[in-house]
Amino acid sequence: MKCFQIGRKPAGFWSRATPPIGGAAHRVQATSHPPAHLQFQSSEKERLLSVASASAVYDSDTDSTTDDNGSHFSSDREGSVQTSFTSEESDADSISDVKIKNDEKTSSSSSSPLAEDPAADGGVRLRAHACAKARAAYLAEAVASRGPQLSEDVHFLDEVNASAESRAQSAKATFVEWSIRQDAKKDLAEYPPVDVEVQEEIVRKYRIMHQKIIDAGLYDCPYLDYGKEMVRYLTLFALFLTTLNYGWYMTSAVFLGLFWHQLMFTAHDAGHRAITKNFTIDTLIGMFIADFCCGLSIGWWKSSHNVHHLLTNQPEHDPDIQNVPLFATSPKFFDSLRSTYYDGFVFVWDAVADFLVPLQHYTYYPIMGVARFNLYFLSWLHVISSKSSTLGSTKAWWIRPGEALFMACFWYIFGYRLIICTLPTWPVRVAFVLVSHIVTMPLHVQITLSHWAMSTSDLGDTESFPQRQLRTTMDVDCPAWLDFIHGGLQFQAVHHLFPRVPRHNLRKVQVLVREFCAETGIPYSILGFVDSNAKVVSRLSDLGKQVKIMIECQKYMAETGESGLH
Repeated sequence: MKCFQIGRKPAGFWSRATPPIGGAAHRVQATSHPPAHLQFQSSEKERLLSVASASAVYDSDTDSTTDDNGSHFSSDREGSVQTSFTSEESDADSISDVKIKNDEKTSSSSSSPLAEDPAADGGVRLRAHACAKARAAYLAEAVASRGPQLSEDVHFLDEVNASAESRAQSAKATFVEWSIRQDAKKDLAEYPPVDVEVQEEIVRKYRIMHQKIIDAGLYDCPYLDYGKEMVRYLTLFALFLTTLNYGWYMTSAVFLGLFWHQLMFTAHDAGHRAITKNFTIDTLIGMFIADFCCGLSIGWWKSSHNVHHLLTNQPEHDPDIQNVPLFATSPKFFDSLRSTYYDGFVFVWDAVADFLVPLQHYTYYPIMGVARFNLYFLSWLHVISSKSSTLGSTKAWWIRPGEALFMACFWYIFGYRLIICTLPTWPVRVAFVLVSHIVTMPLHVQITLSHWAMSTSDLGDTESFPQRQLRTTMDVDCPAWLDFIHGGLQFQAVHHLFPRVPRHNLRKVQVLVREFCAETGIPYSILGFVDSNAKVVSRLSDLGKQVKIMIECQKYMAETGESGLH
């Protein structure tokens, strides 16, 4: 995982990853519109991690007019894009002042991943059959020419076996390509065209909506609502201590889990600088809640979460959906995928994935129940890694040792003083830890609910930021009196469009987003909590079935030379 200091110049820039608006703390309006279309080589796209990873660097060198985790950079090449990422606007709505040297536009057909093959659905099958028949003919000719000596020629048998393995791998690649194209075709049919004119109009209306939010004061934090949150947190913590004192250990564990569950919603707000808009204050709030009270690194969270906001549901880039071999939310994972976020780490598709992914709709909830343990590991890995060490040369040097100290305090209080010193026996200790962590399961379900059932397709560089966010994100419908249970995560699509809007104002912004979707023709995905869970489980089941089909195709092609995709 790479980390880039403020001012460091990443090698590439992906125009559609940056929103065409400024955030809550923006001071300067964009002097020109972002490019409707820019084409880069795939290697440059992968290096966009440089941009998003910079958001994890907490820069206290900048003044109040800058953004909290971006970087100032520009391309050194003539005719390239010059962009300013300021240090308070790390989120998806935070980029402003985009200047274009070379404004050359390319037609939408050249950028669409399907445009190169008008017969996308049939082309895969035709190429697969032609390739398979050619291999089969070659093998038949070779076998005929060797005749009786075939069984005695070990080297030739090895060649035949290698060819069978090659055919199996070819079948996998063919199936993955076919499956990806089917998903992309579905999105192209359901969403507005990705040609330049249509997407520019969507961006124009998006800016108008953003201005309405500013004029309505919806970026202002409603501190009274946070006062109510504090009452809820203190009540849960008091119930945890009271029941612990009476020896009702499992009841105490439930209240501790509920305390953690509710508290992390405010850590999420602080990570987006949606509370005070002050980098230092919000960082300290986030560190106290996440690191000290919950044992989780706010630095790790910002590092991965800001990439997720810029590159939502992009399998190569979004760490939130890179969970092979436990889960696969896109066919792209079937053919082994290299992660740009994890510095080129390859999520290899192997026999373990072949076994686990077809069962993922069964393992989803059990794994969500223990997912918090993995977050502890990732938090410490982040703090001790070189990703955090780069902070030492900045005025934000205090964040890394502060996180290490706060997380160490958490483990001293929770792990030693509570678990070891307070609870009487090891069975009670183990049960307390499991119950308190399983109670936080709804949080992990809520985090995945809005994305895992949504599209992971790449529709090309001309697709606008707002359409891409709405295509990859789903909201969860609930009555207003239940908003505290969801903590703002029920407005995930709205939040992805405007990450700096405080969560207590998102219900008001949702009205504007619905109007925007009606005007632009972009489908607004929203389901109730039960239906959204069912959609996620159904999506996981469908992908599991695709894995089974892929395995059968591999076996069939290894034996016959045919792809099996008819």
